[in-house]
Amino acid sequence: MSQVISLSPPAVAGESRRWWVLGIVVAAQFMYVMDAFIVNVALPTMARELHASASQIEAVIAVYFMAYATLIITGGRLGDIHGAKRVFIAGLAGFTLASLWCGLAQSGTELIVARLAQGATAALMVPQVLATIHVLFSDEARPKAFAIYGIVLGLGGAAGFLFGGILVTLDLFGLGWRTVFFVNVPFGIIIALAAAQLIPHTPRRDGVRLDTLGAAVLFVGLACLIGPLLFGRDVHWTLWVWEVMALGAAIVIGFVALERVIAAKGGLPLIDLALLADRGFTRGLAATFLFFFANLSFYLVMTLFMQNGLGIAPVNAGLALMPLALGFVVSSRQSATRVVTRGVRTLIEGCALQLVGLVGVVAVVELVAQPGAMLLAAPLAVFGYGQGFVMGPLSGVVLSSVPKSSAGSGSGLYGTVTQIANAVGIAVVGAMFFAFHDGGAERIALFTALATVATALIGCCLCLGVRMRAV
Repeated sequence: MSQVISLSPPAVAGESRRWWVLGIVVAAQFMYVMDAFIVNVALPTMARELHASASQIEAVIAVYFMAYATLIITGGRLGDIHGAKRVFIAGLAGFTLASLWCGLAQSGTELIVARLAQGATAALMVPQVLATIHVLFSDEARPKAFAIYGIVLGLGGAAGFLFGGILVTLDLFGLGWRTVFFVNVPFGIIIALAAAQLIPHTPRRDGVRLDTLGAAVLFVGLACLIGPLLFGRDVHWTLWVWEVMALGAAIVIGFVALERVIAAKGGLPLIDLALLADRGFTRGLAATFLFFFANLSFYLVMTLFMQNGLGIAPVNAGLALMPLALGFVVSSRQSATRVVTRGVRTLIEGCALQLVGLVGVVAVVELVAQPGAMLLAAPLAVFGYGQGFVMGPLSGVVLSSVPKSSAGSGSGLYGTVTQIANAVGIAVVGAMFFAFHDGGAERIALFTALATVATALIGCCLCLGVRMRAV
């Protein structure tokens, strides 16, 4: 299979230029991550002004992730076929327009459809971010580039909560919650113009078409698999939820068989099947699943416990998480040099630090009758410090064996696994937490949930250890 990009990174874009390109693509990544969190703060105001039901408001968040997760592999493959630059700019333009539509929405239903469009266009844009980094930074600068990517992931989430609160409070021009979407428009235009000027062109693969049948089958399979995870609790996990998930799993398995048939006939399947035969890559995906299973669910249960179990005000709960965010940023910057000298051990050590943070949280809650936000901030900071050593470098480690011709496909697979892991983690850990929480056993609910998170992190360490020994 011929490569889409065969030039060395400095030849594709000069040493300084490729860092500008990195800034452009991670700025788009920042927008996507921030938009995943910025909406949360504005939800109560949205509900009142749009007269939206509780299920509609939940769907505003859920469909964003669902559209992204079900289409990201297709978006990645489109980048392989048409060139990362073209698909990145198309996705960014679509995301910007969808953001404008969200801000103009006049009903809960319209806002849900607009958010669906946001998630779908993000699935075109985001895979090109990792693919571009993977292609342009295949030398000794690679760890630093992925460390910057990791910092942006952490800052995007923190900025979402912070800016969402500020924008809703300021109520600029009387627009209220709509500004959390409108803010994307000028930044999206600026990033798109910069991308058009600076991102190097990659040739289109002539005579190659998207595997539309595979894309459709995968979309249906992932929708059946992920949708019930996002909405299952709202319908009390009735039998049909599990039946739909089982159907989704069967369709995904059938999708792999379909891709083999397409490859056997000389076509270009939606995913590079060689990636699934790469044990290092698949072990990396297993570690990715366990890592993301643990992390987003951790934030969910900690936020609920601090506000509902300890009666900590939302603003103080947010302040308790600030040292965590700071620790994440610091360790993300340090991870670049540590990965060079210690390799995959850096990620294992990061998971170990997260486990120390979990033990610290349990100790504080167990030993102090009514711990305040600042007392919890210390173990939370340890958790965030460990997380920063894993999140950014993990994508670089997993994608390290992916050929440049399949950079988009590999990035799409990585992104899909992270989103499925997020949904499964929230569903499983959240269910365990609420099982005890609803009965009034707040501390037992937290301990059970954190034990599940710890188990997933230990599993991540084991997968990384196996991968390290196999290299």
